[in-house]
Amino acid sequence: MAHLLVVESWVGSMSRLLPRAIREGGHEFTFLTRDLHHYLRSAPEGTAHPLLGARNVITADTNDTDALLPEVARLHSVLGFDGVITSCDYYLPAVARIAGHLGLPGPGPEAVENACRKDATRRVLAEAGLPGPRFAVHEEWADLVRAAGEIGYPLVAKPVDLCAGMYVRRIEHEAELADLHRALADFPVNARGQRRTPAVLLEELLDGPEVSVETVSYAGAVHPVGVTDKSVGGAPAFIETGHMFPAALPLADIEAAEQTALGALKALGLTDAVVAHTEIKLTSAGPRVVEVNPRPAGNRITELVRHVTGIDLAAAFVDVALGRRPDLRRTDTGLRSAAIGFLVPDRAGTLEALDPRRLDAEPDVLELLLAEPGTAVKPAGSNNEYLGHVMAGDPDGPGARDRVERMLAALRARLVIR
Repeated sequence: MAHLLVVESWVGSMSRLLPRAIREGGHEFTFLTRDLHHYLRSAPEGTAHPLLGARNVITADTNDTDALLPEVARLHSVLGFDGVITSCDYYLPAVARIAGHLGLPGPGPEAVENACRKDATRRVLAEAGLPGPRFAVHEEWADLVRAAGEIGYPLVAKPVDLCAGMYVRRIEHEAELADLHRALADFPVNARGQRRTPAVLLEELLDGPEVSVETVSYAGAVHPVGVTDKSVGGAPAFIETGHMFPAALPLADIEAAEQTALGALKALGLTDAVVAHTEIKLTSAGPRVVEVNPRPAGNRITELVRHVTGIDLAAAFVDVALGRRPDLRRTDTGLRSAAIGFLVPDRAGTLEALDPRRLDAEPDVLELLLAEPGTAVKPAGSNNEYLGHVMAGDPDGPGARDRVERMLAALRARLVIR
């Protein structure tokens, strides 16, 4: 039995997957947080609260990494940790520094920091000679206006240090850029109480479909697990409305996406003790990196992979954090594709009714999760405002997306918001 230090987790799709992986691996964990009340508001859907399984729950200022390192070293001398892990994007750099400070397995702190800062990722990949969009990063308004004119409208503008697609926008003209600049100025602190940098990243708008490459890095080698496709809506925002694994693409496109992701991970130095989710645009000029995320995919993509291949990326995440070889053997699960679709609200109000009408009884439905009546609703501006999702599989081929789209259409017809 190994002992993991878990820092500020239980968010998003990993809220159920990571504790399950720790438990099923036969391990135990100590949980470290700056704000216990953040986790007591609600338990993950359909499960006992993960904190009930903790060996210890300890509070410390996880937002001050310099002060945290000696505190964690003291805890390590008493409790003895075998690895350190987080499922929250905002604490990935801190966890990498903790692992390095304690001599535990983990990717290099600089590599993680560069991957978590979108502007740093762009610079590292450009210096490595990997093709990418034209980009610029600035804080001051006059500099942003000048750079936007040089790149050309329409373009993409995004904060350098937020996740889940927050404030990522397609910008058609200067007035829209001004709106985004003001909105980010009014959002100086993220959801975990960390002060944000005011920098804005501007990028050339790329054409083509978007996919993600799921990989596991261990002992200096990067192992591709597969490619997931992505549906995007909510313009001018970029909201993920659905995914299918494996992507229904020609083999040449799959291989090109994987090779581009491998090149990006190697350029950043993410070749050991990391599970990564690298987003790629398959443009008319070839694959281009959108983002590199040094953690497992969100939005239940890891479950799509598990349903089709038998590979548990949450378990692999735990294994590499412990310095153990992950199990990446494929098994015959009986499914050839799996897809998820999200119910994305486009208006404000209160959810009055959302009737599934026995959708969960349809063949090959893997998950059905819907918001409760009485839920406050607002038009989605990121991947944080879904009203639910449906996941389904196809045992015969790449038909999972069509099944999900049909069920989502039925749900939308029964959606009542007042």
